Amino acid sequence: MIDTILTHPGGAHKDEFLACSVLLALHPAPLVRREPMPGDLADPGICVIDVGHVHDPARNNFDHHQLPKDHPPTCSLSLVLQHLGLYEDARQFCEWLEPAEWFDCRGMITTGKWLGVTPENLTKLNSPIDITLLRRFSLTQRIEAGDPLWEVMKMIGEDLLAYLRSMRDRIDFIARQAEIWELNLAGQAGKVLFLPRTEPMPGEPSMGIDQFIEARGLTKEIIGTVYPDRRSAGYGLSRFRDNPRLDFTRISGEPDVHFTHARGFVAKTSAHDISRLKQLIANSAATPAVQAVSGK
Repeated sequence: MIDTILTHPGGAHKDEFLACSVLLALHPAPLVRREPMPGDLADPGICVIDVGHVHDPARNNFDHHQLPKDHPPTCSLSLVLQHLGLYEDARQFCEWLEPAEWFDCRGMITTGKWLGVTPENLTKLNSPIDITLLRRFSLTQRIEAGDPLWEVMKMIGEDLLAYLRSMRDRIDFIARQAEIWELNLAGQAGKVLFLPRTEPMPGEPSMGIDQFIEARGLTKEIIGTVYPDRRSAGYGLSRFRDNPRLDFTRISGEPDVHFTHARGFVAKTSAHDISRLKQLIANSAATPAVQAVSGK
């Protein structure tokens, strides 16, 4: 039984913050920030994160700093997720995980080159939420149940675990229910993924569709998706990865279309008949000349 979660003092980083959050969701123990003693590393009741130069899951030691410099980018969150059997799903479903590993192990300059982004543009993505949470975490020595930061970290861990566990089930559900429509769109063949309405309907019906398409290797084939609208009895229509072959402003005047985004990437319809949905998609197809202009 884990009765203490321990990580290093001083400056805080996203990897140990999230690793500790995941562990708090599973083991709601006090969290302390100090250098570990030899006895801490030997005690499996003390989970040592991102410090100690030991990776030994049997004793709940999860540090990566002792790994060779040419080791694939691996952070303390990576090691915790591997121990929980969730790492592969996290790499598939959490696009932010691999960049987080690179940032922690390679730094901003090298990570920016890997991403093809300048350091100046990377800093523009900084969020005051991240800054405040990490700053407040770095100022602590001990937090426990009832402390606002401890409770927030536990919620973050719970949400991440719930997302990973539900996403695998969601992908399997989509695999059973989804259809791939092959349609004539402005004289060109196009594939659209259709997810029918089921009961009970999930809170976010479109969740997992992108991940399913990617997992099936269909990202270069699918141009749009049709899925149940959680706010009505109809359906949502979306471009897949902003494919310019569909422009839903072209159907904004249809009587059964009650919303189209001004940029044309999404629409909502009360229609639920399959033939009508296919017709709306076909009517949204942009001509090759319009696609060329949109792609500039």
